[in-house]
Amino acid sequence: MQISRAKASLLGLALAASMGMGILVGFAMPDDDLFELRKSLRIFGAVYEKVVTGYVEPVDPGHLMRVGVDAMLGELDPYTSFIDESENARIDIITEGQYGGVGLKVGRRGGEITVVSPVSGASGYEQGVRTGDVITKVAGQPTATLSIEDVETLLRGEPGSTVHITVEREGASAPLTFTLTRERVELPAVTYRGRVGPENQFGYVKLERFTRDAPGAVESALKDLQKAASLRGVVLDLRDNPGGLLRAAVGITELFVPQGTVIVSTRGRRDSVDNAYRSERAPLLPDVPVVILVNGQSASASEIVAGAIQDHDRGIVMGTTTYGKGLVQNIRSLPHNTALKLTTAQYYTPSGRSIQSLGPVGRDTSAASTSRTHETDAGRTVRDGDGIRPDVRVPAPTPSALEKALTRRAAFFRYANHYAATHDTLTTDFSVTDADLTAFRDWLDQEGLQYPTRAERSLDSLQARIDAHGYDGAQDEAEALMGALRQARAAAFTRHAQDLKRHLEREILARYVKADRQVAALLPGDEQVTAATDLLQNSDRYDRLLTPTDER
Repeated sequence: MQISRAKASLLGLALAASMGMGILVGFAMPDDDLFELRKSLRIFGAVYEKVVTGYVEPVDPGHLMRVGVDAMLGELDPYTSFIDESENARIDIITEGQYGGVGLKVGRRGGEITVVSPVSGASGYEQGVRTGDVITKVAGQPTATLSIEDVETLLRGEPGSTVHITVEREGASAPLTFTLTRERVELPAVTYRGRVGPENQFGYVKLERFTRDAPGAVESALKDLQKAASLRGVVLDLRDNPGGLLRAAVGITELFVPQGTVIVSTRGRRDSVDNAYRSERAPLLPDVPVVILVNGQSASASEIVAGAIQDHDRGIVMGTTTYGKGLVQNIRSLPHNTALKLTTAQYYTPSGRSIQSLGPVGRDTSAASTSRTHETDAGRTVRDGDGIRPDVRVPAPTPSALEKALTRRAAFFRYANHYAATHDTLTTDFSVTDADLTAFRDWLDQEGLQYPTRAERSLDSLQARIDAHGYDGAQDEAEALMGALRQARAAAFTRHAQDLKRHLEREILARYVKADRQVAALLPGDEQVTAATDLLQNSDRYDRLLTPTDER
């Protein structure tokens, strides 16, 4: 649809003025740069106006503006981004741990929009929506043509308003319709706390996100764990935690390090962003041994905590190398309920390490050509340039080819739906048995679900080439090889039975119990948590790891 030249001109001027105002307020610029800025804004506004008003076909002004902004920000780092009105709700999730919605985490399974997990206590959970339900309509709109983001947007809204959803559930004779009330959904920072290890000597806290309430939640969890008996050690689990607020990271680290200790510093283009953040309180647990669990998805605030604990030799970092996101973003408000997430500084650990990954170096390597060495308080050598490298590397178990193939076809997910449709309740001590695994295999055969491994898919491709080019002499060998691969897959059910049962148990539990009970049930089989408690039991090894190599 065409718009008038006057409106377009005003739009271009408004855009230029608002962009210029934002930059001028943010920085005192040299005259040459200021001239270049004003010149570029005039050119940009003129080009934008000419295209919108004079292009051969009608142009969507909003879409064109978004493309231009995204292209401009794409020249910077991966984290500086424009946040439009529909995405602004995500900011509340990051900073506050809450949003206006119905508490349904959705994803795509088998090509369909599916409930991955309902948030305990929210409207979706209370009304009876289950993990595995396939959402077919939201607010009267069929989901077949909607993206995940579209569905999330439709589910969110003003607290107190309602939204209708229709779901298909295995075992139900007809689609189910729910009227859900949107409300402030609280996402807990701590999703589980409990005691682990022999005789439950150690505390375990799973921190999911760094929101404003996270420090208080971690402190409360630790105090509750101390009530029964003193803690001989603590495992703080930051695996898969993408970060959040800087102040939350500082507040959590304060629970373990001495008052006055530097936790993190920020350095940027402006003096006002150069800060050193110190602990402002006495620690809750000044001497209790600590293990911080991290992996490749632990980022930002997670890396601040891990880096400070490591640099001050306050505990052991265990797992795999972290993500390497050491850039500070601030949210700047823009007109029409939009915002700019702008990188303004970099994080540095107390020893002076940059958290930011400097390039696509191999993860978990002992050294990288771009890294520099630093020293912890005790004189241990640590490196920068690639996130936080663990003191003890304990990788997560690698799924077998069979488990990967079953996961690709959502076989565990679908079978858990079938199980929930045929079992009303679970026993309190439920665990997947050999008989359950056999039932799962039988179900796969009954459903005719194909789950070829990578090797089988490669052989299928080879078979297609043999057929296309008439290589009849190779047919027998190809068929024999396919038979061998299928036998190997059948044997893999026995060889990898424990891993398959654990995966199946995780999916089945998600249909019946809350997240904290799911974690509790699966913790005994978590090899990285077991490695952490083993280390806490071995005080001599723990102390050696905190001692410089030449002094051991």
